[in-house]
This record gives sequence, C-alpha cells and structure tokens, in this order.
Amino acid sequence: MGYVLDLRQTIGSQPLIVVGAAAVVISAQQLLLVKRTDNALWGLPAGSKELTEDLAMTAGRELHEETGLTGRQPKLLTVVSGRGMQYTYPNGDQIDSVTAVYQLTATGKLYADQTETSSAMYFPLDELPAELTPITQRILQALNREGKI
Repeated sequence: MGYVLDLRQTIGSQPLIVVGAAAVVISAQQLLLVKRTDNALWGLPAGSKELTEDLAMTAGRELHEETGLTGRQPKLLTVVSGRGMQYTYPNGDQIDSVTAVYQLTATGKLYADQTETSSAMYFPLDELPAELTPITQRILQALNREGKI
C-alpha cells in the first residue's frame, strides 16, 4: 500500500496536500495520455510521491506502472500548485496537489495496466481529447503559457 493510501486509513477523505509528479511524453508531436479507470477521463501518467522517492523517480515509476513504458532522461518542466489543483476523487477522497511535471523519453511496449488506466495512447498536440482530468487541464495550461509544449 502507498503512503497516501496509508494516511487515508487514518484521516479518511478529508483534504490532503499531496506532492506528486506527472510524466510528459511527446513523440512525433503527439502527447501520451492515459484514460483513468476511476473517472473515465484522460490524463497525464501521474501519481503521488512515495517516501524516500525523488520526484523524477515518481514520474518514471508512474509512467511505467500506468503504461508499461520506461522513462529516461527526466527534465523538469514546471511545478504546478495552487488554484485549480484541488480534486475530489469519485470515492470522496480530496487532494490539493503540488505536481512536478517532467518530460521523459520513453521506450518499451505501450499498454494500459487495466487497474489505474483502461487505455494509453498518443494524441496530436492540437487534437487532445476534451475529456481531460481537471488537474491535467491545469498542467497543460501552465505548460502552454510557459511555452514548454
């Protein structure tokens, strides 16, 4: 069980400040997204930091867990927090996310893990699905504003 899930057993669904990382993988002007099983929305491969893990490791671990890909050469693009980074999961758990966003090169065979993600695929940067998680929307807005994608 992960650190945040362990905390949830003690505090329930009340808001937590959660530090995590998201992976941006771009290939041939297409962005890798995963379709989440909990809310059926598309998002960046992402998740919460575990104890003793640095954030670049978190981005790589989440990329691998959710897509089967191995991420290399992490490059910090931005850190997103504050307004628009609050989220309530379908089970009622609430977070206020601080997310480090890393660009990674990826190798391996792409697949969805069928636990956290039902699909994993690349989308043209100018044709992203409308059904994006709110946090992914906020991250992509920040990256666009900063000219990083």
